[in-house]
Amino acid sequence: MIRALYSGTTGMRGQQLQLDTISNNLANVNTAGFKKSRAQFEDLYYQELRAVGAETIDGGQVPSGIQVGLGVIATSTQKIFTQGSIHETGNDLDLAIEGRGFFQVTRDGEEFYTRAGAFTRDADGFIVTQNGDRLQPEFVIPPETTSLSIGANGIIEAKNAAQEIIAAGQLTLHDFVNPGGLRAEGGNLFRPTEASGAPREADPGTEGVGVVLQRFMEVSNVDVTEELVNLIITQRAFEMNSKSVQTADQLLEVANTLKR
Repeated sequence: MIRALYSGTTGMRGQQLQLDTISNNLANVNTAGFKKSRAQFEDLYYQELRAVGAETIDGGQVPSGIQVGLGVIATSTQKIFTQGSIHETGNDLDLAIEGRGFFQVTRDGEEFYTRAGAFTRDADGFIVTQNGDRLQPEFVIPPETTSLSIGANGIIEAKNAAQEIIAAGQLTLHDFVNPGGLRAEGGNLFRPTEASGAPREADPGTEGVGVVLQRFMEVSNVDVTEELVNLIITQRAFEMNSKSVQTADQLLEVANTLKR
């Protein structure tokens, strides 16, 4: 019964983490480039009361032993990098990646990676994120620019009123062997880790990376229906674990009052 109390407690803690993960997914359902998370769990150590294959008194062998599990523990919250829906916006500096890859931006000299392509222009003409992080490689849009085109292959061309090209550049994307190993930093940014591997730079549409779509935006890959179903399952699982704690407590109460 004491084991049941602790096992039920670990179950409630696990479902609390699951609820936290689902809530964060739902909160970011309209966040550009957001990738949903999924909580992963594993069972805890088993207390062995009778070994499997132990020899019996008459020389036989126990076909199955007695192992009592001690609950559950969370192992990770994994980012799921499936493609989000792509919506047309009409804004020249809205960019979406169709396929693998990340935009590289810099903040205070540090390199970060993002799927959120809601870019804008700062006072110096640089293409930046909504937080002022510069898109890499840097590109300055001349003041006399009247039209800006960014091809699927990442070639940037700024034209004046006479439709002459006055500035050009090449936008590159970065990919990772294991995107799930990236560390989320908030602000739609990711930082590489040893688990993700080093970033690999490539032109859009080459070496396995996706293409760039101008005037489009990739929205969150959160499926609201799926998350609501998971929310119901989590609620019921929490209730069942709390019920096991309550039942174990009632049995302990009975045991404690036997001699009265």
